[in-house]
Amino acid sequence: MRFKICCIQSVEEAEMAIAAGAWAIGLVAAMPSGPGPVDDVRIATIARATKGRIKRVLLTSHTDPEAVVEHVLRCGCDVVQLVDCVPVQTCEAIRRHCPDVLIIQVVHVQGEEALDTAKAAAPHGDMILLDSGRMDGPVKELGGTGRTHNWDLSRTIVETLDGPVILAGGLNPDNAREACMQVKPFALDICSGLRGPGFALNADKLGGFAQVCANTLTT
Repeated sequence: MRFKICCIQSVEEAEMAIAAGAWAIGLVAAMPSGPGPVDDVRIATIARATKGRIKRVLLTSHTDPEAVVEHVLRCGCDVVQLVDCVPVQTCEAIRRHCPDVLIIQVVHVQGEEALDTAKAAAPHGDMILLDSGRMDGPVKELGGTGRTHNWDLSRTIVETLDGPVILAGGLNPDNAREACMQVKPFALDICSGLRGPGFALNADKLGGFAQVCANTLTT
């Protein structure tokens, strides 16, 4: 099973993820809430240090087409993860100005409406990522909540869509195998489930998670 290590804080953490066999790293830019954001200068530094060795995913909370394109070009990543709802024009602008950059659209699974949201978003991006944020609070939660969501609904979304679907939200070494077997996603995305004191990436947790993924068949 492919996996993405999100909330990467440094080149050293990126190297840990690469050594563990990660498919991608997530570089979290400024967010309205949640753990793990780093500034754009650090994102660009990590992206340069790991170029050609792993998928480098920029997590942006921008939604305006021009702002998203500028953010992608500034940080130099292979993939942009749109953590908020965006207009179709944003994806069109990414395709036009950053044709080699893949698009991951996040869908926050709060209820049955997530299926329709995923179906509407899928044609405009390359992958859908299912997460456990909440869009309706006084401050948006756009990821990094440490909560799982309804995996039965996630499985339905995976079975309905033709393209790749990544599963995020509350994953850890103890529930990763169950998540893979129940949802059958294209990849798993993990952040807080591998973190220790001071939000440092824990080598033992990372190794355990990587071993679970290595022993689980990829869909």
